[in-house]
Amino acid sequence: MKQITKAAELQQAVAEAKAQNLEIGLVPTMGALHEGHLSLIERALKENDFVVVSLFVNPIQFNNKEDLAKYPRTIEADLDLIKSLELRIKGACTDRLVAFTPTVEEMYPDGEPTEIVYHFGPVEEVMEGPRRPGHFSGVAVVVRRLFDLAQPKRAYFGEKDYQQVAVIRALLEQIKYPIELVPCPIVRADDGLALSSRNMRLSPAARAIAPTINATLEQAAEMAEYEDVDDVKEWVVDTLASFHEVNPSLCPDGLKFEPEYFEIVDARTLQPIENWDAAGDLGAVGCIAVWLDGVRLIDIVKF
Repeated sequence: MKQITKAAELQQAVAEAKAQNLEIGLVPTMGALHEGHLSLIERALKENDFVVVSLFVNPIQFNNKEDLAKYPRTIEADLDLIKSLELRIKGACTDRLVAFTPTVEEMYPDGEPTEIVYHFGPVEEVMEGPRRPGHFSGVAVVVRRLFDLAQPKRAYFGEKDYQQVAVIRALLEQIKYPIELVPCPIVRADDGLALSSRNMRLSPAARAIAPTINATLEQAAEMAEYEDVDDVKEWVVDTLASFHEVNPSLCPDGLKFEPEYFEIVDARTLQPIENWDAAGDLGAVGCIAVWLDGVRLIDIVKF
């Protein structure tokens, strides 16, 4: 693995790869890597000749300054993890894997852009969109810059951020880049919790009960066989919101789940559905955001 901090140096590495007709894969991340990220990198290495992994905490996609300040930054540990992946897959990728670790000034040499605003219509007007104004536009700005720098044939994103995947797909349609978007399955801990960089901010007590989110969603998927959409939605929210009352011994010091939303939507359009038959060819997906111990966790379930 080679670490690159400068955009010009990355462009040079990409140009050399292109000159050899190598197919390039891109794995955009904000660092604080875990096995979920490593699964994206490993898949990219299997499907491409040359892989760029970006590790960059993008300030313009945060609409909450406190969340930006608290976002974990573990660059040295991240690089060690990538090296451990290289060893795990026999080290054959050392000369074809680049870790791009720019500063904010390197990514935005003219200052954080405010004039570039992307709009994606209905796909961004639900769930995360109204709750995180400007978030998806900020994501689109940095992802497009990474596309321009890395010029990938394929780009890899995790399905936990299901709405983000839909937004990136819409971005590619807007800018007409011939890049294959590769959504990758969620990687979970042994207890079912979706791996997330934010998990490391959970207290031990909160981490112990956090798998309840996935367990509740799995039960919701079973309920879909005999309950209507609204009843399933209500049950999920009520189950999590009342967890601390039902299990007080597991929730010390006022610890509790605070559901922000749970929506059941068409898996392609992301528009809410009123009944199961309204889902299109990809079926339905349930998307949830829950606050726990001051940490915002998201997850999905496919119906």
